[in-house]
Amino acid sequence: MLEDNKSYLKDLNEAQLNAVIKTDGPSMVIAGAGSGKTRVLTYKIVHLVNNDVDPFEILALTFTNKAAREMKLRISSMIGESESKNIWMGTFHSVFAKILRFEAHKIGFTSDFTIYDVQDSERLISSIIKEKNLDKDIYRTKSIRNRISSLKNNFITVTGYFSNTELVESDKLSRKPETGNIYKEYNERLVKSNSMDFDDLLMKTNELLNNHPDVLAKYQEKFKYILVDEYQDTNNSQYLIVKSLSDKYQNICVVGDDAQSIYSFRGANINNIINFRNDYDDVEIFRLEQNYRSTKNIVNAANSVIDHNKNKIDKEVWTDNDFGDRIEISSNQSDIGEARGLCQKITSLNNTSFSDIAILYRTNAQSRPIEDSLRLNKIPYQIFGGVSFYNRKEIKDVLAYLRVIINSSDEESLKRIINYPARGIGQVTINKIIIAAQKHNLTLYDTIKNHKELSIDFSGSVSIKLQNFIELIDVLKIENQKLNAFDLTKEVIDKVRIIDELKKDESPEGISRIENVQELLNGIRDFIEDQKEIVDSNDNLSEFLSTVSLSTDFDLNNPDEDKVSLMTLHLSKGLEFRHVFIVGLEEDLFPSALSYNTRSELEEERRLFYVGITRAKDNLYLSYANSRYRWGKLIYCEESRFLNEIDKEFVKVIKPSNFKPSISDYPKKNIIYNSKPNLKRLSKKPSFDSNVKINISSGDNVSHEKFGLGQVVKIEGNGNDAKATVNFKKFGEKNLLLRFAKLNKT
Repeated sequence: MLEDNKSYLKDLNEAQLNAVIKTDGPSMVIAGAGSGKTRVLTYKIVHLVNNDVDPFEILALTFTNKAAREMKLRISSMIGESESKNIWMGTFHSVFAKILRFEAHKIGFTSDFTIYDVQDSERLISSIIKEKNLDKDIYRTKSIRNRISSLKNNFITVTGYFSNTELVESDKLSRKPETGNIYKEYNERLVKSNSMDFDDLLMKTNELLNNHPDVLAKYQEKFKYILVDEYQDTNNSQYLIVKSLSDKYQNICVVGDDAQSIYSFRGANINNIINFRNDYDDVEIFRLEQNYRSTKNIVNAANSVIDHNKNKIDKEVWTDNDFGDRIEISSNQSDIGEARGLCQKITSLNNTSFSDIAILYRTNAQSRPIEDSLRLNKIPYQIFGGVSFYNRKEIKDVLAYLRVIINSSDEESLKRIINYPARGIGQVTINKIIIAAQKHNLTLYDTIKNHKELSIDFSGSVSIKLQNFIELIDVLKIENQKLNAFDLTKEVIDKVRIIDELKKDESPEGISRIENVQELLNGIRDFIEDQKEIVDSNDNLSEFLSTVSLSTDFDLNNPDEDKVSLMTLHLSKGLEFRHVFIVGLEEDLFPSALSYNTRSELEEERRLFYVGITRAKDNLYLSYANSRYRWGKLIYCEESRFLNEIDKEFVKVIKPSNFKPSISDYPKKNIIYNSKPNLKRLSKKPSFDSNVKINISSGDNVSHEKFGLGQVVKIEGNGNDAKATVNFKKFGEKNLLLRFAKLNKT
């Protein structure tokens, strides 16, 4: 037990102290970024125990197991392990699963019920769709599971669904009129198998408390003190449970930051924290406004951004830390230039470990040019919470097609694509092909091609499907003889209908996969543009695949090495780094083009930007590109409105040095400059003159978008055949064709 003088309270600032010593009645702690929220929660629990509150009567709810573990360890060190174990502390799902096991018989389950994870749920839903003979291309398993999950998190039962004409009509309009029946069958099958899914852990707890007053009274009496972390992330179902449990004693303390509510796509409702004071009598609000993480410039910049939101709880975050460097905003000619500038900045940082650096982006697809540039500059990196670009499933699927086109003996790639997208060639058929190939000492490809002559036991329909597959590959092989890597890949994606396949998954993950395929095309376009510069190079598919193989090999090196962290802005929440780069600050990208429909959507994008800014401790670098490829077509970009919302006194704007469009920047015939008619674009587009020449001479110092700084060694040839040998500081000598070279004098 803690000593009587409560010396632990000396660790707190005044605002933290006031929040901690408020033990009875409802309270809300609005905790600005980096303000010590976890400390307040931890110390408040310790303070309750130290003031004779029985640990058995304390319920503490978190959103992650990591947060729960950290709090338990800290509390255990302060009040002793024995007492700390008596506190009901954990995630919403783990705590409510515990309650449901105690009370399972009340809702028709036994206490040893199984909890289905996402994969289990999807398998069951897939079986139901198949049994009902529904079109699996319309009734996509993931889409239906997401729909059911959303219904449950909003506490909409099967009965509630069928009585809500708006929900039923919505599913009819999306050509899924059987959604309600799938939901009904799914729930019945769960009950029959004595199982619950993750969403049931919340929904069944709600049902238990609503339908059994004795159970509600029991847990209201048990949990006299309730604490909730990250309250801004609660969904409707979580809100209702907390409200029910706390209704009797109202000794509830919620901690959160409305400015960091960024999970509406998961069902989080920012109004839970905004309206908390209306749910209880005499709510006391504590504002933790002192930031211990960031410099004054970073804190003030974040404040100036979030001030543009209307739906918020007022607070003014401040810090006693130094002013620090101004936030750097850099404009770049292209996303490649943005990635190169980022790498130059990283290599220029002094007394810094790579692990002190994070690169944040709005969508996963944006990692591709950054990864390429980091590899080129031999900067080790890791994708936080994901896999590197070329190792993502949808990318590996497309690359497998390309590899088979180049090398039909590549059996692993062939096995990967033979039934993707599904074309009715199952595992039994593939096994027969493998056995026959071994028997006749042939490749899988040749075995399929000659399966009739080899008298393999296939049905007529399977034989036709195999023949169609071979014909598809053979046509693409012929196309490969005349197309460059970009045009051929686009042909593959179109002919195989990969995008149509990915569109069937309407979840955020499905959209992300489509964006990744788009970014693969952009990467191939970049590869072709680079190859044009280099003397005696080629832009064929084989050369591109060699480049990719070297890229993926880079990912396997030095797994324990100090690395730069790459991640989406959503994944960065709760983390901190000395140096933070936020890239792609352009309209349509960040804020997302999908966020323009309502003020609430746009305000969530702004909160996401606020989260990104407040990850930085010492330095923050923001950047955007004036142009980038989308589906292999070059478009001009407009800088994000969010950049203009930062007060100018906190920023330093950096424009590209010695910006002169190189000849390779001129519009090519096969590039279409397009923009959405309802969105603004840069009015100051570069004006090109077809007669412009690049005047460089031997001895000149030059800058290249990809290779950086160098010196011209010699110039050879004339006109379109003129080429320069340039000795680059980091990449050695390169022979470049001047009509394509991205060179500027420095």
